[in-house]
Amino acid sequence: MTNSRSGTRVLIMSASAGSGHIRAAEALEKTFAADDGVAEVVNNDALQYTNRLFRDFYSKFYQSLVASAPNFLGWWYKASDEPWRTDAMRHMIDRLNTKPLVRFIRAFDPHIIVCTHFMPAGIISHLIATGRLQAHLSIVVTDFDFHAMWLSRAFHRYFVAIDETRAHLEMLGLPGNRITVSGIPIDPLFQQPVDRLAERGQLGLDSERPVLLLSAGALGTGPTEFMVERLASLRNDAQTIVVCGRNEALRERIQRRVGGDNPRFRVLGYSNAMHSLMDAADLFIGKPGGLTAAEALARGLPLCIVNPIPGQEERNSDHLLEEGVAVKCNDLTVLGFKIEQLLANPQRLASMRANALRYARPEAARVVVDTLLEDRMPPLSFNRKQRAAIAEAALIE
Repeated sequence: MTNSRSGTRVLIMSASAGSGHIRAAEALEKTFAADDGVAEVVNNDALQYTNRLFRDFYSKFYQSLVASAPNFLGWWYKASDEPWRTDAMRHMIDRLNTKPLVRFIRAFDPHIIVCTHFMPAGIISHLIATGRLQAHLSIVVTDFDFHAMWLSRAFHRYFVAIDETRAHLEMLGLPGNRITVSGIPIDPLFQQPVDRLAERGQLGLDSERPVLLLSAGALGTGPTEFMVERLASLRNDAQTIVVCGRNEALRERIQRRVGGDNPRFRVLGYSNAMHSLMDAADLFIGKPGGLTAAEALARGLPLCIVNPIPGQEERNSDHLLEEGVAVKCNDLTVLGFKIEQLLANPQRLASMRANALRYARPEAARVVVDTLLEDRMPPLSFNRKQRAAIAEAALIE
């Protein structure tokens, strides 16, 4: 197999278990497609090649746990964060339910495969390890930390968000030359210069008043209405953009609550222009998903973290707080107090903005694409002894 910039076929695989994996895949698709040497790019949701029960387990069941049992997710994140511990059962279930996916991958016969979710990565790793597929498999981790489920037995390269994650993988025993600190791939639009005043003018916002961006996420979940109540009582004359995602009922309820002509609130549904909304804002309020955090960093936008999902989002929070780009609101009753304290301290906000830009990696998708199109390394497979050593290294922590 060759990865020359001539006639390369690229397959990008994600899974619609949360929106971040899909958005990272879309960013990579755009960047690969812009390269003249790439003959074909296919970006697919692996769950579309499975049965409905399996799809619901990965997507709807996960979403229901986020809403109703987040503490269980936190427990499971920690309990399963041990190399290879859940592999045998998980991969057996995955392979039983993904035969159409396997047929598609083998028929397409790509040169390069990039996975932004661990489920298709496990399937493809098995195909490579058993000699049923000749392809260059790389795995893009879509949070700042690395969970053991991302480990594959056969692969070419990992792309991670931060240097600390690379250090973690090296200590587990993965070769450093197989790990690239790229950042989390985000839409190339986030590489464009920020013009805060121009964006506020386009949105009809007052350029002299602070702008808050409150996001309910793509699905429009969480205590958004309660947060809007807290923001409505701010003594500061801030303007708040409320993004309700795909939850139209939530948008309608909030619109009724704040009134149709309230100059302090702009209530939106799902938006494909988050880069513009982030450009206009002084502070982001919401959950620290990997993609959302990476986008905010790229726009130099400080964060007020609320309700992080136990597990990966709490780990994301730790990194953002450590780097001085975020504050965390543990109790929503003091949301207004937290924000007023920040808005009253422009020097602190400016410092947070500078820290965000320093920590950002808006070119992550370009780094992934350029690295893979030039990569000539053979595949790497871990044998039983090597896997045992990795598991032992993880338990030492």
